[in-house]
Amino acid sequence: QVQLVETGGGLVQAGGSLRLSCVASGSILKIHGMNWYRQAPGNQRDLVASITSDGDTNYLDSVKGRFTIARDNGKTTVFLQMDSLKPEDTARYCCNADVSYLGTDHYSTMRRDYWGQGTQVTVSS
Repeated sequence: QVQLVETGGGLVQAGGSLRLSCVASGSILKIHGMNWYRQAPGNQRDLVASITSDGDTNYLDSVKGRFTIARDNGKTTVFLQMDSLKPEDTARYCCNADVSYLGTDHYSTMRRDYWGQGTQVTVSS
């Protein structure tokens, strides 16, 4: 019913920048909050950045001052601008959204978390 698709990952040298995008589509009534997570092999999954429907943001301490999360005016797309990248930022980055959507009966309002497939970010030293 709802799909999240991330783009923008890639290979970059340390100190470089990348901009990730995550587009939500489907029978969306409202997206309450959107988040970026990352996970490197052998590591736990970390919440990198989050943004509420009101625009309030939060960041992982290690990315504060380097990463910026933002949403478009339609609020179905979330961006993660990543500057001054470090090798330790290397991970698979996944988008997550808390979504209210129209149920299959085309009448009920449902709500759940959705995840994208992720996009790989590799930072070389």
